[in-house]
Amino acid sequence: MNTRKRLSIIISATFMVAGIMCAQSTTGQLNEYRRNSLATMLVYHPEDEFGSQIYQAFDSIPTPDKYDDHNLVYRVINNDSIAGVKRNGAGLIKAQYGKTLTSADVAKNAQKLEEILNQNLCGNLLVAKWFGLNIEEEDPQKWHFDTELIQSRGQYNASDIDVEVAQRTARGVAALSDAGEELLHNTFILVNDITYVTAEEKAAAAKAAMNIIGGVADILFGGSAGSDLAKMGGNIADKFTGFTVKTHSYLFQLEWNDSIAAIFYNDYYTSTFDQEKILGFLKNDSLFRVRYVAHEYEYDAKSTLKGKYDRSELIKMVCTRSMDKNIAALQLQYEDFKVKTPVYALETNPKGATTGYLAKIGMKEGITENSTFQVIQRFTDESTGRTKYRYVATVKPKKGQIWDNRYNAVLEGDSGSELTATAFKKVSGGEILPGMLLIEGKYRKVTE
Repeated sequence: MNTRKRLSIIISATFMVAGIMCAQSTTGQLNEYRRNSLATMLVYHPEDEFGSQIYQAFDSIPTPDKYDDHNLVYRVINNDSIAGVKRNGAGLIKAQYGKTLTSADVAKNAQKLEEILNQNLCGNLLVAKWFGLNIEEEDPQKWHFDTELIQSRGQYNASDIDVEVAQRTARGVAALSDAGEELLHNTFILVNDITYVTAEEKAAAAKAAMNIIGGVADILFGGSAGSDLAKMGGNIADKFTGFTVKTHSYLFQLEWNDSIAAIFYNDYYTSTFDQEKILGFLKNDSLFRVRYVAHEYEYDAKSTLKGKYDRSELIKMVCTRSMDKNIAALQLQYEDFKVKTPVYALETNPKGATTGYLAKIGMKEGITENSTFQVIQRFTDESTGRTKYRYVATVKPKKGQIWDNRYNAVLEGDSGSELTATAFKKVSGGEILPGMLLIEGKYRKVTE
């Protein structure tokens, strides 16, 4: 059996092909730093009302612009095909209205998703994409590895990052190690389990609550006042409208270290077609793996949208904002997932004195007036050739100057949507210059 057919059989057993691959369009100064790389996936619930619409909406949501797009061809996991989580029936333990998943439920779901990703060689596929191996190429004779993507995303010189040349020099080995630490190690898969909360579920809960309140009122005051209250509440509950989802996001990280890199470079990497090496790489189901690292949950029963949208646009907006909230929370929860954002301009007064610092980050990334950021500067350690980060200053957002960059915020007319960036003020530290990086909270890789 040829490799292409083997991979197709292995992966398609669980995954559904999602037709759109999203491309980054950010250019200029915002590209002059190393983003984390992110592949997003969806747990598809065909049994759900609006399940197919959620699937379609997810397929059209681009990768957040603070991450490099590392999406794989296979982006959707069919919930019906997942076995071994629940005692009865297929699928993950499901988030429903009025029922919150326990930590044990989350752990079981995460373990099953990690198993699915590794069984389907997602770690191999992430590495293959990093090194230019296109398994969708129909002619296997064109299958080979290269470092063009690593060179582009890491701003490395071609000679420094050429594997077959780099391994012969100390500088080249340092560059390859640096790329592994800065780029491959910071590669993530975010699996989003999005379930729709129906109006009927909310109405039933509201009716139950009103009935209880009404019954108590009848006991205390007599008469039918309580029953009338319950009836009125039921009528109101029946008129619930809108679209609400529960989103559980499970974060997985590519396992990559110097030991794994050494095996890959020595045993598998080839810049020309070598059937033995490429087949060996594609068949290795134990070396290139992803591991579960964090989980986040988002549900806002009171969320409202002021604009008027058709159903598909409304679903896309709700799903996008829900996922963005989870991504913002995961950045604070998990160190390696933190976003670095460059300072792109200085604010000055009429006399030319610096009064603030602008960065293209805002409410979509979870910024509030209480957020605190380190300003850091990237440099190369001359003794090791590796990238390091130096602390420069601490900043906070200026009151009333946080950019609302959430999906469709301008159409909603939300406060802050008229801005084009968030303005920051310095709390402490030294001189801040354009191109220096902001990172929320404290970053363990910063050297003071």
